[in-house]
Amino acid sequence: MPFLTRLNGCAILLAVAALPACAQLQSHFTRMEVIHGKPYVMVMVNGKGPFRFVIDTGTGGQALVTSALADQLALPIVGQARLTDPSGQGEQRAQILLIDSLNVAGVEFTGVKAIRHGLAAEDSTCQGLLGFTLFRDYLLKLDYPNQRMNLAPGSLAPDGERSVLPFRMPDGVPIVPLRINGMRVEAQFDSGGIGLSLPRQIASQLKFVSDPAVFAIGESLSTRFEMMAGRLGSDVHVGRYAFDQPVVEINPAFPLANFGGCAMRNFAVTFDQNNLLLRLDSEKTTFRLGPEATFLRLQNAPPPKPPDLALVPVG
Repeated sequence: MPFLTRLNGCAILLAVAALPACAQLQSHFTRMEVIHGKPYVMVMVNGKGPFRFVIDTGTGGQALVTSALADQLALPIVGQARLTDPSGQGEQRAQILLIDSLNVAGVEFTGVKAIRHGLAAEDSTCQGLLGFTLFRDYLLKLDYPNQRMNLAPGSLAPDGERSVLPFRMPDGVPIVPLRINGMRVEAQFDSGGIGLSLPRQIASQLKFVSDPAVFAIGESLSTRFEMMAGRLGSDVHVGRYAFDQPVVEINPAFPLANFGGCAMRNFAVTFDQNNLLLRLDSEKTTFRLGPEATFLRLQNAPPPKPPDLALVPVG
């Protein structure tokens, strides 16, 4: 099954077969720390830990682990994965590792295949990533307002696309339709992403309150590119909810829009992979989305070690 994740803040495609994950079908929950829109949970791996993992619905495989954690736990290599970026021009190889047991929120998943790969700079204080397809046998609920992750049995029922929306997942990642100025725009619902991002081709057809400006340099496996941002002159609708003239990123490298964590954090989002439905719950129906800071500092991360005073210049 193809497998999406990001390298240095950009999406890449991994071709990897995902093994079934065996888990108890009961309702479970755990605390979910949300920093700059990204959800983090504590995970036990092969009975060791806990380790901090980010939940990334923009990754279509089961898991990713850092080299440090893979070496610490001596995880066995069971194959190779092919990594490409959305342009299909760049390619890397990465090891596929086998995790015998992965426990999150009291649910044990067994026989999990994980990619050995470094995380983006903002995720350097965590040891791994939980991908979307790991939770295929559950209703996965990311409750951002209450900072809680739930795993439960059951299914969602359609409601005329008010709060319950259909999605497709050709690469193991949920893709949901948005509406912008009467235009249907497909967007990845990506808890590992940051803001609301539009491909350049779509952005060129829309009006902005002010001209978009360059704010960052993006990088994929094959190219570097300028990222721009600006405030839209129209609203972005998802189901019955609306973002009032949001600040959006313009990404020239990726073909789809990206509905990232800083947009998702307004909701409790429930995913039903078996029925390809997601539900958005919020007390409000209209939101403001401004520019987001990219610096990430986890609340309970270990403090940086101060330098040796003998190496600090006097004065």
